[in-house]
Amino acid sequence: MEKTIEDPPTSAVLLDHCHFSQVIFNSVEKFYIPGGDVTCRYTFTQHFIPRQKDWIGIFRVGWKTVREYYTFMWVTLPIDLNNKSAKQQEVQFKAYYLPKDDEYYQFCYVDQDGVVRGASIPFQFRPENEEDILVVTTQGEVEEIEQHNKELCKENQVLKDSCVSLQKQNSDIQAELQKKQEELETLQSINKKLELKVKEQKDYWETELLQLKEQNQKMSTENEKMGIRVDQLQAQLSTQEKEMEKLVQGDQDKTEQLEHLKKENGHLFLSLTEQRKDQKKLEQTVEEMKQNETTAMKKQQELMDENFDLSRRLSEKKMICNALQREKERLEGENDLLKRENSRLLSYMGLDFNSLPYQVPTSDEGGAGQNPGLVYGNPYSGIQESSSPSQLSIKKCPICKADGICDHTLEQQQMQALCLNCPICDKIFPATEKQIFEDHVFCHSL
Repeated sequence: MEKTIEDPPTSAVLLDHCHFSQVIFNSVEKFYIPGGDVTCRYTFTQHFIPRQKDWIGIFRVGWKTVREYYTFMWVTLPIDLNNKSAKQQEVQFKAYYLPKDDEYYQFCYVDQDGVVRGASIPFQFRPENEEDILVVTTQGEVEEIEQHNKELCKENQVLKDSCVSLQKQNSDIQAELQKKQEELETLQSINKKLELKVKEQKDYWETELLQLKEQNQKMSTENEKMGIRVDQLQAQLSTQEKEMEKLVQGDQDKTEQLEHLKKENGHLFLSLTEQRKDQKKLEQTVEEMKQNETTAMKKQQELMDENFDLSRRLSEKKMICNALQREKERLEGENDLLKRENSRLLSYMGLDFNSLPYQVPTSDEGGAGQNPGLVYGNPYSGIQESSSPSQLSIKKCPICKADGICDHTLEQQQMQALCLNCPICDKIFPATEKQIFEDHVFCHSL
């Protein structure tokens, strides 16, 4: 296969995607004699515009793609396409580059995009035979041939009329195609604007998502701190298991508060999960906005209302937590007042609050700080404030009936040093049973 210096532009376009009616080849012979140049004449249709890289190739009949050309020539562009004579063009193929076999070939006009715009009837390259020069027929055969020629002429006229009609239809289709192309460009411009709007909206939603993630991170940190605090409270409560058995009711209240806070934390976590789901829905709505921008705006408004409602609910939860904190501080204040009252009453009995073997748990020891030991009142409320400490501390010796200190009282004080004496009912416990003594004293406060 022979080629010129520069290969023409080709493509893998198949026959089904070609347009053979835009360039019409004229005066194509049934065969060409080898050894001579071949002139190819062709005509442009009304709506076809040639370009610089268009070319005409000779293809063997049965070709599938434009890459199967045997040889080609570049098309010469006319100076004025509006001139009628400019529509008639021709190129000349040199004999050296033409096929040497007797296969059937055809001319094809290919544009610079590699699309076939016109094709000729098939022809051969073979020498002229004597049968083509002289044909001897009878009169009857001549008449039959003339009749057949007339029929062929009529059929040819019908085909020409049909060709004109098809060319007109093709022109209309080309005009409509041009209009559709302009509409397509307009739609593409609108589509680009919509894509820019969608991109801006997507950036805005990504910013909102980052803010929500930061809020979620803060909530997670607070949840971890609350978890650590709960673990500390549980460790402190385990060391005071005996006291907690006596303060079951108070512990249940605090446990309920803790569970309530955990539930609130769970609700907040669920709310954040719902917000993440809503964010996924928002990402899906970005795609839907390409088809319906109005629906996306409504969805955005609904999400903003929902976020506002969540913020309002979060503010309400914070107000509840602040109220619980103030209630805790109030209870601690009441506990301090009760302890001072307890110390004052013990001083009336001639006892030092710090010298007692059993001490009421302070507000700093674990979870008992919020529920003081004297929850159900003062056990010393029956003692008269008028009784003096000297009257309670000075006793007569039961053996010698002497007032003040004697040998018997000194011995009794030494025995008391090795024992634990209840300040309420004077019951004596061995020093080794300190835990039982503390439980006994604590029972008087119930």
